[in-house]
Amino acid sequence: MTPGEMAAVFAAGTGAGAVNAVVGSGTLITFPVLLATGLSPVTATVSNGLGLVPGSISAAIGYREELRGQRRRVLLLGIGAVLGGLAGAVLLLTLPESAFERIVPVLVSLALVLVACQPLIAKQVRRRRPADAPARRDGGPLLFTGLTLASVYGGYFSAAQGIIYVSLMGMLLDDTLQRLNAVKNVLAAVVNTVAAVLFVFFADFDWTAVLLIAVGSALGGLIGARTGRRFSPAVLRTLIVSVGTVALVHLVLR
Repeated sequence: MTPGEMAAVFAAGTGAGAVNAVVGSGTLITFPVLLATGLSPVTATVSNGLGLVPGSISAAIGYREELRGQRRRVLLLGIGAVLGGLAGAVLLLTLPESAFERIVPVLVSLALVLVACQPLIAKQVRRRRPADAPARRDGGPLLFTGLTLASVYGGYFSAAQGIIYVSLMGMLLDDTLQRLNAVKNVLAAVVNTVAAVLFVFFADFDWTAVLLIAVGSALGGLIGARTGRRFSPAVLRTLIVSVGTVALVHLVLR
């Protein structure tokens, strides 16, 4: 990896850590950069997953105030995150790379649609809730199942994983967006950590890329957690969709 490529990977890791702390989809920033350095899609995904663990943890720490009073919720949903993340990582390691190369463009497309449509989804969720509806605190089996399946996706390919989490919790829980975002950061950290444990022992990855993304994402996670409320969602969404579109075109033309 050339010095220029190393700088680009570090910058992408920092940006991904900040974006993940606020809205999710940071993988759509790091993934195309790693592909541009010459890594294969699977090696890029594994290296990215390992590198983003510190960023997920730092983002969760940055949102610790919003996590107060949510211990039971986090523990319950964390079980689903562990199971789903493990299943997704196993799928990544067992399916042939040719299957991954066919599936990833579809997943990136889905992630881009979710990012672009997030405001519409949030508006429809608010519209469907009756004004006098009782508060929902745990989401029941439906939320647990949905987040577990989202964690399978996250363990396999994490782009827009956080947006799926927030969308599901927004539909099935009555709480503020900041508190739900805090839970999202914890669940993403759990999935990334579980997948990373498997990757370290059973997958091929690039240590240089991992270290650069790890340092960058840890820094970005703290920055994103501290300044997230000041970011313009429209600007972030435009950046993510633009970078993700480049990644999609690159994948299709490979």
